[in-house]
Amino acid sequence: MKHFFCLFLMSFIFSNCTAQKEINSISTLELKVLLEKETIQLLDVRTPKEVKEGFIETAFFNNYFETDFTKKVLQTFDKSKPIYVYCRSGNRSGKSAVILQEKGFDVYNVIGGYQQWRKEN
Repeated sequence: MKHFFCLFLMSFIFSNCTAQKEINSISTLELKVLLEKETIQLLDVRTPKEVKEGFIETAFFNNYFETDFTKKVLQTFDKSKPIYVYCRSGNRSGKSAVILQEKGFDVYNVIGGYQQWRKEN
């Protein structure tokens, strides 16, 4: 029983030390209001083919599937300011947000991605 308690305690401590902070999210409507007010760091993680179909003005493009994705973001964006990330539907931007949060960014995932943006704008 004593060993079980020690094992439980160690796993609890370890899991809390490595737990990630929840990723912030923002709706496309909130993003639109924010873009009208100020200049923000906006990252589009879609493929070049997807970007050709349309994009949000002022966005920086960096394909999530590229091997140097993280390196390019680290070289381009300022960690002291929030970064807003979108993709086609919100899946890749969510994965990107986790990566960027681990690198020290204050990240916001745009819910619904560019598909939702097009519906509302």
